[in-house]
Amino acid sequence: MDYAIIAAGEGSRLVQEGIKCPKPLIRLQGTALIDRLIAIFMKNKASSIHIIVNEEMEEVQKHIKALARDLPINVLIKSTPSSMHSFYELSKFIRGDKFCLTTVDTIFQEIEFEEYIKTFIKEGSFDGLMAVTDFIDDEKPLYVNVNDEFTIHNFYDTNEKEYKYVSGGIYCLKQNAIGLLEKAIASGMFRMRNYQRYLIQEGLKLKAYPFSKIIDVDHAEDIQKAEYFLKTK
Repeated sequence: MDYAIIAAGEGSRLVQEGIKCPKPLIRLQGTALIDRLIAIFMKNKASSIHIIVNEEMEEVQKHIKALARDLPINVLIKSTPSSMHSFYELSKFIRGDKFCLTTVDTIFQEIEFEEYIKTFIKEGSFDGLMAVTDFIDDEKPLYVNVNDEFTIHNFYDTNEKEYKYVSGGIYCLKQNAIGLLEKAIASGMFRMRNYQRYLIQEGLKLKAYPFSKIIDVDHAEDIQKAEYFLKTK
């Protein structure tokens, strides 16, 4: 199965808070974020791992290229205006019918991810399996409206109807989602959350998969939160 990692952000908030290390190389339990994801993907049937890194992160570029000598890693070096555009650039290399995409700073428990991937590989009736969580620690969460069978009806920026889940930022999708990504980019769409809404609008069937907790490392304090989370399995 194809995997893709967006590691093209500048990590500006971390820099402002005194973290000098590039985000992909921040260590949790002694392992760089990018290395952790790659290792987990390799354990979960990765035939290829596509990674986008921005043009300024030369240290990260060098690190990943070294890993690519022994692993099925494709490195794309390009600065983009958004994570959605980074996904678009990566999508040009994704050939398999099913793939999994996430950002480099997404922290989750490995055992939950393993079951998530197994479910997606077996799933035949849905076009995508989206990670969700009821742990809300994001500055701008994307709320997910699901029914009792976890079919996704829509995504919302606000929680006026008290939806239980938010997007976890891990996306398992089928190849038909890439065709719609190309149309979304051509129309001027700019954000991943709008793209997710677009998938629903265009009739793709998306299902939610609940994780107990997913943490994004956006701030310095998130590093400690993530360390503690991974220690308390």
